[in-house]
Amino acid sequence: MPFMYILECADHSYYVGSTWDLEKRLAQHNSGIGGAAYTRRRRPVRLVYCEQSDRIEDAYAREKQIQNWGRAKRIALIEGRYDDLPGLSRPKGD
Repeated sequence: MPFMYILECADHSYYVGSTWDLEKRLAQHNSGIGGAAYTRRRRPVRLVYCEQSDRIEDAYAREKQIQNWGRAKRIALIEGRYDDLPGLSRPKGD
């Protein structure tokens, strides 16, 4: 099953991605292989959130959506504070 996932990096930044195989992809991030230069420079990383999808296209679309979110909104999602998400949206044009 495809997944959208959020990793917390060693520098406390967040990386958002999508994959078919979450366990394998996490191992790739932590070993520095797999093409993610961002996490390669910020290891180790740890999985802090994931969502399962029926289709990889849905996981990828969700990845792109969350990549456009600010840090506070990502943290609210990770912490399960779903009611806070609308109030943390960035104004158009930011």
